[in-house]
Amino acid sequence: MKHKVKVTVIDKKVYPELQEKYCADPKAGMCPCYNIGDEFVFERDDENDHFWHGGLNTLVKTSADPDSVAGGPKMPHCSEAWDAISRYIYTGLQGGSIMKGWMKRENEMICCCSDGTRPVIFKIERIDEASLHSADTD
Repeated sequence: MKHKVKVTVIDKKVYPELQEKYCADPKAGMCPCYNIGDEFVFERDDENDHFWHGGLNTLVKTSADPDSVAGGPKMPHCSEAWDAISRYIYTGLQGGSIMKGWMKRENEMICCCSDGTRPVIFKIERIDEASLHSADTD
């Protein structure tokens, strides 16, 4: 069985009172790297290995200019986001349970980046696909 992983930006938050108090730019605003609704698909096979390239060129859907989105053709995923999501992506690409016993579905996880003043919230899903070889032998 082949496994892909789909990552969707489901929300973005901003805490202006924390930015005012702690950030060098007190008006930093929302994360500029992602947009709500952005979707990314990770594959790992003989032709693609998106994981080892920081998710570069995994963007499959956005409402913005793809060149300006992390994970698009010009920019890998933000390091704070990548640190939060990469372990679940790797597990899913290997066919493992992403969060069995915590989430309703073991192939899903909801997590966010570690930017405390403007976190981005991601839904990560393992997608299972029958391989071509197993379909040929059935």
